[in-house]
Amino acid sequence: MKPELPSRTVALAPRDWSSQPPLVSPGYKSTLLRAPRHALVPTAQGLAQRRAPVYGADQLGPLDHDLTRNASKNGEPLGERIIVAGRVTDEDGKPVRHALVEVWQANAAGRYAHKVDQHDAPLDPNFLGAGRCLTDGEGRYSFKSVKPGAYPWGNHPNAWRPNHIHFSLFGDYFASRLVTQMYFPGDPLLAYDPIYQGVPEDARALMVSRFSLEVTEPDFALGYVFDIVLRGPLGTRFE
Repeated sequence: MKPELPSRTVALAPRDWSSQPPLVSPGYKSTLLRAPRHALVPTAQGLAQRRAPVYGADQLGPLDHDLTRNASKNGEPLGERIIVAGRVTDEDGKPVRHALVEVWQANAAGRYAHKVDQHDAPLDPNFLGAGRCLTDGEGRYSFKSVKPGAYPWGNHPNAWRPNHIHFSLFGDYFASRLVTQMYFPGDPLLAYDPIYQGVPEDARALMVSRFSLEVTEPDFALGYVFDIVLRGPLGTRFE
């Protein structure tokens, strides 16, 4: 039996590709090897297929959103504690409820807890650098973490990545998945980063968080707001 289509019609505005980073960016050398060289081929999928579940909410743990505690072995991770919060909305400003938001990042010294990261910086035994949560009924999410450090990445001479946190999320259906990076305001390395600079200038601010005294928790952590829009003219730019 064919699955019934949802009664609500989902209309997606066409993407403004001129405001998105190019698939191949000569300044970002990794794109020369991994970006597609031919036009993408659309697949014929029904709306019901696109709205199929892609994760299970029952797999989330109570500390998954708290990177200062979810990998603790004998204490807290080192570094400047931060809180990152925001809303996930669609192109019309409506909340995207129960979206799975995943983050991963380097530790305060600029090193990932991954075997391929051989940066000569210390690992933190109490920091995994990964977390996830679901947005609430208003599309809100929140993470606790430590501010990630800059690190060299070999893309060009004296190349350093700015402080950043990777975000991946799913909306109501698979086609709404977004992978992006959140940057911090005032970072001097943004002017030298080919990934950030690869996005058209008028859209770069959509990837930069803003400091918020309201989100800041007294005597604990500084707060930053990073709102995510899945599509439309103000949509968060993806990789």
